[in-house]
Amino acid sequence: MTDFSHLPYRPCAGVMLVNRDGRVFVGQRLDSKLEAWQMPQGGIDPGEAPLDAAYRELWEETGVAREHVELVAEAPDELSYDLPDDLIGTVWKGKWRGQRQRWFLFRFLGQNDDVNIQTAEPEFRAWRWVEPSELPELIVPFKRDLYRQILDIFADALGRAEKA
Repeated sequence: MTDFSHLPYRPCAGVMLVNRDGRVFVGQRLDSKLEAWQMPQGGIDPGEAPLDAAYRELWEETGVAREHVELVAEAPDELSYDLPDDLIGTVWKGKWRGQRQRWFLFRFLGQNDDVNIQTAEPEFRAWRWVEPSELPELIVPFKRDLYRQILDIFADALGRAEKA
């Protein structure tokens, strides 16, 4: 078995986008054969602030513009996950062993027509709104604990986002 502990974690920003009904945006990845749905997320560029990366990734992956969201909460700490050993070396050109992520909860102020996954570089083949409790079962198994942590961190804020 190869030891990947020397590899760093990829810096990343993640977005939990919640609509007026308290449901969360998930997209089905284009590059996966699995029936896996995830929230928007992606790498933080060198020198880029995590919140700016979250807005950028949201736009790049969902077509949702900054004016259609409102920041509700930010996770106080980075969360991380490790890739399964069989994916290390194939994902991200083998440079990372997983991701360390800053998560943000945004309230979606727009209409469904404001979502457009046919972006310049599409990442999702389909999208939908789901109940927050469904998230851990929809994501790939190696990210389930991470999604449970996100739900715990944003539990109070999700309640506030729904009522607004």
